[in-house]
Amino acid sequence: MRAAADPEFEPIAERIHANVGQQGFMNLVGAELSELSRGTCTIAVERRPELLQQHGFFHGGVTAFLVDNATTIAAATSRGQPVLTAEYKLNLLSPAAGDKLICRARVIKPGRQVSVVAADVFCVSDGIEKHTATALASIAMLSEEVAAKTKSPAA
Repeated sequence: MRAAADPEFEPIAERIHANVGQQGFMNLVGAELSELSRGTCTIAVERRPELLQQHGFFHGGVTAFLVDNATTIAAATSRGQPVLTAEYKLNLLSPAAGDKLICRARVIKPGRQVSVVAADVFCVSDGIEKHTATALASIAMLSEEVAAKTKSPAA
């Protein structure tokens, strides 16, 4: 949904963009939040030598990071509350060889305490996307009170 169709989403999106901007690891990896709507998130990262393993593929840790971040952000968009990854199952389907890695996450089942989120990762080569990983995550929905007890070193 777009903010115009969902005016209550605009402040949620602004808060998420601000929080993502404070994540040092997002900046270190060079990942960008490219799409955001209620219940969905897309994060992408361009190929750089620092992100590759010995065979020249994107490192599995980069894929795992994108899944972790995109699934939590997608869950946060559904209710606009703080979240934390409880667990995720990641299946690496094929080597991530290409110019760009894209992770698209979507909420499957929003919940008051736990949301279930799916993610798919694609590697782009010459404009063609290849499905390289898929994941299913359980995201803990935190209260504002619990989240406020832990101060971020990034803030």
